[in-house]
Amino acid sequence: MAPTPRRTTRPTARRGAAAALAAALLTTTLPSAAAAPGRAPVAAAPAAAADLSTGGVSAPVPELDWQPCGPGLEPFLCARAEVPEDYDRPQGPTSSIALTKLPASDPAGRIGTLFTNPGGPGGSGVDFVQQAAQVAYSPEVRARFDVLGFDPRGVARSTPATCFRTAQAEEDFLLGLPPTAFPVTEAEVAPYLGANARLSTRCGVTAGERLDSSSTANVARDMDLLRQAVGDEGLTYAGYSYGSVLGATYAALFPTRARALFIDGTLDPAAWVGDPSGRDPLSVGVRTGQGVAASQTFAELLRLCAEAGPGSCLLASLGDPADVAEQALTGLRAEPLVVPVPGAEPVVLDYATTVASLFPLLYSPTTFPLADQLLAEVAVLQQVTTTGATRERALVRAGEVLGALAGAGLLAPAGAAPAPGARVGEEYASLGGNLASLCAETARPGRRSAYAAIAAAQEDVAPHFGPYRAWVGLQCEGLGAEDPDAYLGPWEQETPVPVLVAGTRFDPATAYAFTAPYAASFPDGRLLTVEGVGHTTLGVSSCADALVTRYLVDVEAPPSGTVCDQDVPAFPPPAPGAGARALLAADGAVAREALTRTAVLTGAR
Repeated sequence: MAPTPRRTTRPTARRGAAAALAAALLTTTLPSAAAAPGRAPVAAAPAAAADLSTGGVSAPVPELDWQPCGPGLEPFLCARAEVPEDYDRPQGPTSSIALTKLPASDPAGRIGTLFTNPGGPGGSGVDFVQQAAQVAYSPEVRARFDVLGFDPRGVARSTPATCFRTAQAEEDFLLGLPPTAFPVTEAEVAPYLGANARLSTRCGVTAGERLDSSSTANVARDMDLLRQAVGDEGLTYAGYSYGSVLGATYAALFPTRARALFIDGTLDPAAWVGDPSGRDPLSVGVRTGQGVAASQTFAELLRLCAEAGPGSCLLASLGDPADVAEQALTGLRAEPLVVPVPGAEPVVLDYATTVASLFPLLYSPTTFPLADQLLAEVAVLQQVTTTGATRERALVRAGEVLGALAGAGLLAPAGAAPAPGARVGEEYASLGGNLASLCAETARPGRRSAYAAIAAAQEDVAPHFGPYRAWVGLQCEGLGAEDPDAYLGPWEQETPVPVLVAGTRFDPATAYAFTAPYAASFPDGRLLTVEGVGHTTLGVSSCADALVTRYLVDVEAPPSGTVCDQDVPAFPPPAPGAGARALLAADGAVAREALTRTAVLTGAR
């Protein structure tokens, strides 16, 4: 029998008045066609999940009433599950979990249910399955499994963590934030800290209790109840990005209950939670290495651009891509650009907005050309000083690119604070879902004033992207959210089945450096590397897809150290006779189509 995993906790620091007010404001009204989330004790069920020794509790197994999801979603079924809000009170108030599934296309050959998590934290598993399952998984996987997605507690359609009384109040607050994606100058720091302080106060008041129960450990406990609810003896799981933390936590709490665990794009769970004391000199954004990973991926983009040459990469037509990109970003620090966008307000393209917009464009090789375009248009506009036709054409091209990015949600708006929170009054899908697991379990410096120095120190470590990602976690300061039932380690795993761990060599969001150690934490962890670029291996390597299919269906993992190539080139060769301008000066419709395809494959990670 496996030893009992240690449940590590730290004292709750929630403000008493905020907690009391949050409890008083919690309501159950969801503006949705699905059943409203229940706040009453769970009804009796025929079976119970009882194993306190592995982090579980004696809680009723939810009864799932699968129904059609509605118009336009005919292939899918939807349901809700009631789970304990606090696993220390398993018969007390519940949280409602929204679920969807794509039923197995071969019911006679069905193996069971494939549970998925698209990352975040705060990513909607319901959206991921409904938007991506039919292309993300092979026909054989879809034939043998019901593919299931669920919105973790606090997120989207599940009982939400909210910071404002109404969705409109949250939107108004966000629109009033300081006009910077992250502080760049000393003068920008105080307004940015103040805005986040106001946000934390609102979230702590209106969603404190929900945030306090939203740790990854509780999501893992929810998932184990759901596993039993669908009748699976062992969990079959595919977790991406932050889903790697959920996978590691599930394995630590329930080491003997996994049938197959596929982890794609790993975070180091020890770096995620940080110092178990609750205080850490570094922000979670620094500990998880995103700034370094993004800078390395950006450097690879520029290398691939130079290799592709002027025929395929616009930056290469302007000079050495690394030099042109650096000059463009340096120029934006000194003077932002004002770019008219067709059918919308002009975009003030400053340094912070550009860096924040480049970050998601590093998530897929299919959007590398758009990052190239964005920087090349900036470089051209900075070099063109006249007001004649040349500059007008450059402005039109830049406006089309920015319009496509904005339309696909990949242009970071000025004034957007990273991952804000939620509210209560009306129940709505709030940005508070991003704060739930992030703030309930991750250690932090403890002072908002510490973040400016942390960010500044990252400039030399990870140019441009290090300072940007260093601010992640600031929203948790003063929030008071801590889950006493969070699992903080140890992370030496005892799951006996083979665990397949995949990573892309240049991943901007989950550093490849974490992939091999994550695999090594399992007795039989198998490392699969995709030689390529982008966040996770989804949809970029037919070699990897085939190995993942074999693993999920037969639990046959490839030898550790297996390497696959990426199928999709970052900068495809141009069509015969097409120059760089003809190939890459894309109109908005083409760019938007490419971005839509990428969004489907990358989900919310």
